[in-house]
Amino acid sequence: MTQNSSQITFPRMSRLPPYILGQVTGQMTNQRKKGEDIINLGMGNPDLPTPPHIVNKLIEAAQKPKNHRYSVSRGIPKLRQAITAWYKKNYNVELDWDYEAIATMGAKEGFSHLILAMTEPGDIVLVPNPSYPIHIYAAVLAGADIRGIRMDCFEDFFKNLENSVKTVLPKPKFLVLSFPSNPTTHVVNLSFFEKVVAFAKENNLMIIHDLAYADLVFDGYKAPSILQVKGATDVAVEVYSLSKGYSMPGWRVAFVCGNRNMIAALTRIKSYLDYGMFQPIQIAATVALNGPQECIKEICETYRKRRNTLCDGLTKVGWAIEKPKATMFVWAKIPDKYASLGSLEFSKLLLAKAKVCVSPGIGFGEYGEGFVRFALVENEKRIKQAIRGIKELLA
Repeated sequence: MTQNSSQITFPRMSRLPPYILGQVTGQMTNQRKKGEDIINLGMGNPDLPTPPHIVNKLIEAAQKPKNHRYSVSRGIPKLRQAITAWYKKNYNVELDWDYEAIATMGAKEGFSHLILAMTEPGDIVLVPNPSYPIHIYAAVLAGADIRGIRMDCFEDFFKNLENSVKTVLPKPKFLVLSFPSNPTTHVVNLSFFEKVVAFAKENNLMIIHDLAYADLVFDGYKAPSILQVKGATDVAVEVYSLSKGYSMPGWRVAFVCGNRNMIAALTRIKSYLDYGMFQPIQIAATVALNGPQECIKEICETYRKRRNTLCDGLTKVGWAIEKPKATMFVWAKIPDKYASLGSLEFSKLLLAKAKVCVSPGIGFGEYGEGFVRFALVENEKRIKQAIRGIKELLA
């Protein structure tokens, strides 16, 4: 007797909850099919073009047949040398390009495979809550268990971290961090990382820090690297992506740098899973890192202007929002008038009435409830249009 395909279950998939953010995007798609003009400030999908000198290098490299063959899963030497030179230039951090740096097909791929390489079923992973979803679900898919560190009151972060380590059995194995933070836009200084590294060493924790928004910083703030801390490579790796600062999201280029054992584990698992990025992309990424950096300042300035347009505009219409010092997002507390709806229903209301798509905070973890996240992925004209729609709703 053949088994009905509808009865087949996949236990690993059953560990994943319904995709809350998908409910909002599904509603947006339906409204657009009806001809409605929806301003999408939901998904953090950078809309700015990749700088021309990087694109031109890709074209040039792609025209050479020798670059069409399989590449190296951990990245060509010149690319890994470029990322370690980038760390030296930006953070005065010395890294061995052959043992302490690996190229990955985007930050999500590198992060997920690193977690898979290092965890066993039942391991405990500490993750901020709210958090970027892959920070949670990469560990879930690897069979690990998650313990959230509350981020809704950031002043209590270390108190919450210490409580988690003391009260959880078995002892946590990893700590995942990401600053500047997506979605909350929290930023930290170097002393924060010094304290984190010391805590990790005292409690036999390994750290994975996602530095995806290193380049999108405003008002004089500079995002530190955890690798700047003396002895950080004893316990930590850091993920850096070209998606934001160089506006290369679809290219899928990122790096994991730091602790040699963790890099070796990621290198080994990737050797079984892929042959690396298309080599012309790696060559173009090398040019991005080694070439002129004025493009980053221009991209950052565009996001700063969008941030100001959104925050100032919403404040004027009665929704007071603090300007973030970093990232391409604005994390906004739901107006008191609509707080009882919750973030998912309020996001649906914004879609239906204001024609604006945002991400509900609950989609990033239980302590994201009460907030929505705006992504600064539309031009200032469209952002002003969004503010007009929201103004009508709030009125």
